Amino acid sequence: MDNKLLVLIINDMVVLPNTEVRIEYDNIYDRQMIDIVDKLEDSLMLIVNPLEENFTGVTSLPKYGILGRLKLKINVPNGKTRVVIEGIERVFIPTYYEEGNFFKATYEEVYIEETKDDENYFNILIKSLENYVDKVPYMGNAIISQIEHVDTLNDLCDLIASFIPINYEDKKKYVTIISPIERTKLLLADMNKGIKLIDLERKIEKEVEEELDESQREYFLREKIKVMQKELGEINTKDSEVEVFKKKLKKLKCNSKVKDKIKQEISRYESLNNNSPELGMIREYLEWMINLPWNNYTKDNNDLEKVKNILDSSHYALDEVKTRILEYLAVKQNTNNLRSPIICLVGPPGVGKTSLALSIAKSLGRKSAKISVGGINDEAEIVGHRRTYIGANPGRIIQGIKKAGTTNPVFIIDEIDKMTKDIKGDPASSLLEVLDPEQNSKFSDHYIEEEFDLSKVMFIATANYVEQIPYELRDRLEIINISSYTEYEKLDIAKNHLVPKLLEEHGLTSLQVQITDEALMSMIRYYTKEAGVRELERTIATLFRKIVKKLLLEKNEVFFKIEDTMLEEFLGKKKYFYMESATKEEIGVVNGMAYTVFGGDILPIEATMFKGKGELILTGSLGEVMQESCHIALDYIKANMEQFKISDNDILKNDIHIHVPEGAVNKDGPSAGVTITTALISLFTKKTVSKEVAMTGEITLRGRVLAIGGLKEKVIGAHRAGVRKIFLPLENEKDLDEIPTEIRKDIEFSLVKNYDDIFNKLFKEKK
Repeated sequence: MDNKLLVLIINDMVVLPNTEVRIEYDNIYDRQMIDIVDKLEDSLMLIVNPLEENFTGVTSLPKYGILGRLKLKINVPNGKTRVVIEGIERVFIPTYYEEGNFFKATYEEVYIEETKDDENYFNILIKSLENYVDKVPYMGNAIISQIEHVDTLNDLCDLIASFIPINYEDKKKYVTIISPIERTKLLLADMNKGIKLIDLERKIEKEVEEELDESQREYFLREKIKVMQKELGEINTKDSEVEVFKKKLKKLKCNSKVKDKIKQEISRYESLNNNSPELGMIREYLEWMINLPWNNYTKDNNDLEKVKNILDSSHYALDEVKTRILEYLAVKQNTNNLRSPIICLVGPPGVGKTSLALSIAKSLGRKSAKISVGGINDEAEIVGHRRTYIGANPGRIIQGIKKAGTTNPVFIIDEIDKMTKDIKGDPASSLLEVLDPEQNSKFSDHYIEEEFDLSKVMFIATANYVEQIPYELRDRLEIINISSYTEYEKLDIAKNHLVPKLLEEHGLTSLQVQITDEALMSMIRYYTKEAGVRELERTIATLFRKIVKKLLLEKNEVFFKIEDTMLEEFLGKKKYFYMESATKEEIGVVNGMAYTVFGGDILPIEATMFKGKGELILTGSLGEVMQESCHIALDYIKANMEQFKISDNDILKNDIHIHVPEGAVNKDGPSAGVTITTALISLFTKKTVSKEVAMTGEITLRGRVLAIGGLKEKVIGAHRAGVRKIFLPLENEKDLDEIPTEIRKDIEFSLVKNYDDIFNKLFKEKK
């Protein structure tokens, strides 16, 4: 007989033949495996105990195990699964297989031969058991009645081994030892060890009774010392702590259930011996419970105008999130009963997500708490450790609430997209109870063990990528995207926020130093490349440091006006360069438009051809999407050669090479289709496209032009490069309002629905 079954690995108990065990699982992989077994017709599995404490894979699994059957499975409301498993027989396991998250194995039945000595050992074992039950007080007589139905030494060994208390490591041997006689010898030794242990306990108890009179004498003397210390003013530390706890409890604002819990713990603390190891654990628990702000609220600033002014003074733009906060306050004033929003600010590093959240707290007049969950892989970091563990603490949520000191702070959860999941648990699932408005009014931390109301907390999460936020969390969050700042927004931030702040930090005044707008724009374009303004702030600080040094060394200079041409003297050579439109018009070269986390830029696309077999060559570190766009563009042209007046020979008898400059930079995205198509038509028709023209949009095989993203950044980058006419998908017309007015006035926008619109304006009208 040779079968293949799922393997259940048990680390803390041993299942023996003809016995039943009850186990509770909360690990997702164990629960999934139990579900699979439950669906099998015979519900069979293989049960093994690892050879080593630290499980390292199949090498840690034994060659013998137990063939078991799942008899009962119940899913309980707390998310765990309870099962009843029956051991059937020992089996030999020649081979293990790792399949996904589970192990499977083949097994063979083990033949157990009966010998003539079995009967003698059978009788010896029964007599030893009767002696063991008689001497060990916690062993009941139930086992005696059960052995009456056992006929073989093999079954008798298994039954007794399952009843008597044997430690886990020793009990594993009863699975791997096949011979009933050898198991009997081991069982006799373990029972004898148990009897000796009971004898030792009785001896100790007798000695304790003899010393009890001495202990009572010590107790009397200690109480006398306490009275003397009190008279001398030397009050016992523990007693003074109890008094402090009781005084704080009287002043504590919390519900009666929490108060009763604290009273019970104070009573336990008071009754414990000063040398008890539990003393420190209970003291720490009481300090947490008494110092938590159970019903300590701060009043919101309901002056909407004042809130708006504070937000505007601390952050430029970001109108969507500011509007959301003002809407919340307005509705809260109108109803006086509104749950706090759970907002998630998503955007690239440096755009001010965390600082904006802190400004929201300041504008509302609330305290703030901040935690970072990036890299967390243990759910106990969120919901706390059980009090039974040494060094246990509440989770980061309760720690943050205590630090804030109020029940309604603005709670910032940074890097919510960078949590990890492993064998220790899934912290994202634990955050559900925190961030779900339907659940967080009764949040339960494992350490505190009492419900804490989080419904008044305003949670603000931050993330870099919305796609990496676990879906179950994303569903609970109100996502607000914060895009990278444009050059003009950075210029305003630098003029109105960064320069005044940094002048003050460096001991300078606007009478000593002035920076022209052109100089600031050059710093933004050529000395920084970022989504936010962190690097820009450091660059301006570098400039001011050098000016301070110059002022102190050259005492005759008292005023600096920093022009664009002076930057290299203070900051060195330019660090970054953007694409510029070509100096002349060339066949097969067309300006595309790119969007990166650092802003917009133009993306010239070049096409050339030479004699060959009609092959398409692509270079420039193009991603899969752009490679597909190249193939779609060429096939679209092939399908419409007559309309575009292109010869078969140009396409079929020439190799075509498409290149995007700066090959060291990876490029991908669904917005280059129309540009590639235009470059190819320019190549085939020998007609140039103006260097002041740029375009963006994806193209289908039928010539339809599809909408794109990042229009604001792309247009600003194209304008900087000298582009004055842009072809855009018609579906992006709604996004034109985002583009700064000064740029909209300087560029002619042509909205197209089909590629024919571009072709007619660029090539048909061209002589």
